[in-house]
Amino acid sequence: MGKLEHKTAIVTGSSRGIGAEVAKFLAAEGAAVVVNYRQKAPRANKVVAEIQAAGGRAAAVGADLTTEEGVHALASKAMEEFGSLDVLVLNASGGMETGMEEGYALKLNRDAQVNMLNAAVPLMPEGSRVVFVTSHQAHFVESVPTMPEYEPVAKSKRAGEDALRDLLPQLEDKGISLVVVSGDMIEGTVTATLLDRSNPGAIEARRAEAGKLYSVKEFAAEVAKMVTADVESGHTEYVGGADYFGKAAQ
Repeated sequence: MGKLEHKTAIVTGSSRGIGAEVAKFLAAEGAAVVVNYRQKAPRANKVVAEIQAAGGRAAAVGADLTTEEGVHALASKAMEEFGSLDVLVLNASGGMETGMEEGYALKLNRDAQVNMLNAAVPLMPEGSRVVFVTSHQAHFVESVPTMPEYEPVAKSKRAGEDALRDLLPQLEDKGISLVVVSGDMIEGTVTATLLDRSNPGAIEARRAEAGKLYSVKEFAAEVAKMVTADVESGHTEYVGGADYFGKAAQ
C-alpha cells in the first residue's frame, strides 16, 4: 500500500508541467487525484488517462481559480468524486501570459491561493496537508534581485506565500499543516520558456551560475515527497539553487 492510500488530493494547475507530474506521483502513492485545469481539458484528460492506465484513480475538473465559483467547485468535486479531501497542492501560478487583465498576477498568485485554501479547509480532516509551490526567484525576491521581466510575478507569488503563512494559526487549530516548496528555475516549464523568450539566454545563464537546474519531473518528485514528509507546519523545503542563501545573506 502507498503512503496516500484512501486519501484524496487536489493539485491545482495540473493539466501539464509540474502539476501533472505531481498528480502522477501522488496517484502512484495511492491517492485519488483531482486534476485541475482552466482551459485545456484534453491535456487534463490525458493526465487522468495515464494515471488510470497505471491503476490509479483520478478525475479532471475544470475550474478558474480566480473566481469564487471556481475554487468552491473544485473543492466540492473532490468530495463528490472521492468522498474526502486530505491533500491540497497549490501549484497553479502565472502572470507572464500576454493579454491578461491588469493585476492578474496578484489575483492568481495571491488571492486565488488564499481563496482556494479557504474553500478546501472546511472539508479537510485533522492531519491533512497543504503544499504551496513557489520559486527561489519569488521566495527571495525581497533580498535577491530577479530579472526585471519576472519581478512583478515574483512579488505576487511572494505575496501569496505571505498571505498563506498568515493563515498558519487557523490551520494549526484544525490540525492542518502547510509546507512551502521553493525551487530554482526549472528546465522545461512555461515560465522558464517565457522568461527565455523575453530575456534570451536567461536559462543558460542561470544553469551556468547554479551548476544544475532541475527538470520538471525531478522537481515534481520533490514536491510530491513533501506531501507526506515529517516536517513541521510552516516548513520551507528548498530545491536546488544553493547559491541563493549566500546572496540573501549579503
